[in-house]
Amino acid sequence: MSRPSFHVGADENGLGPRLGPMVVTAVLAKIAAGAERHALHDPTSDLGTRLGDSKGLVAFGDAALAEAWTRALVARGAGKHRMATTPDALLDAVCLDTRAELEAPCPAHAHAMCWNTDGDTFDARSDDLTARVGRDLDTLASHGVEVLAVRSVLVCNLRLDEAARAGKSRFQVDLNAMERLVLALRDIAGEEVLAVCGKVGGYRQYGKVFGPLGGRLHTVLEESRARSAYRFPGVGDIAFVVDADASHRFVGLASLVGKYVRELTMGRVVHHFRRRDASLPVVSGYHDPVTTRFVAATEPQRRADRIPDACFERAKRAK
Repeated sequence: MSRPSFHVGADENGLGPRLGPMVVTAVLAKIAAGAERHALHDPTSDLGTRLGDSKGLVAFGDAALAEAWTRALVARGAGKHRMATTPDALLDAVCLDTRAELEAPCPAHAHAMCWNTDGDTFDARSDDLTARVGRDLDTLASHGVEVLAVRSVLVCNLRLDEAARAGKSRFQVDLNAMERLVLALRDIAGEEVLAVCGKVGGYRQYGKVFGPLGGRLHTVLEESRARSAYRFPGVGDIAFVVDADASHRFVGLASLVGKYVRELTMGRVVHHFRRRDASLPVVSGYHDPVTTRFVAATEPQRRADRIPDACFERAKRAK
């Protein structure tokens, strides 16, 4: 009898904005023999309206569906723990790193900008949506697909700036986070995995920019504009695929969880400044006129609080 296989889907959120962290997320699923087709996104199915590329399913300020998937996965044991009755606990459940590791580089006078929780709330619609996507997980399980784990890596602007000064591009930081996640989920699986990741930085040849996987014995399976794939004995097969979030179900799921994590953490930055000036706009943190006004309007507060520019906004070289 054929054995089940373990599949990983990984993607990033927040690669190019001005404010807020880069978030890289991966999902691990166990797939019964013969059920491999359920790893692929099917936009014609009812499930396809709730699971796929986050850019097509959620929008800035409306991440209820992404929140629901994150809550449902953690409630079913896919996080580091199930105790997630608050957004902060939910964030802790999915982060690969410990809270102490995430907070380590924070200057004391800038800590509250990213880690205040008094503005955290669950979306009023997410209870019903969480129940709905819970039934979607039941449907997947009935087809032989069990989602076992979800983990996210947060890379704050200060760490992106440090990486840039060390000669690493944001694309390398993204790639290295994906590598960390694949290795961590492979350890959870206990055997080799089949990993599909969103294409990073337009690379064709990844060997020269691997970080955590660098130096490991591997075989090149394919290197093209659309797909670059590698075989790592003991780890498994890893493919970097263009538009993977739209074609691969678990990459899409990773993208949705990452979207929630990005919205929550960016929302904390906005709330930190709006506590003292409610006239400030709610912003996405991307390169748009509203974010530009927010950056200018918060400068007096940031100077008074001695918040380093590198904590607040990405340096141009880190974009």
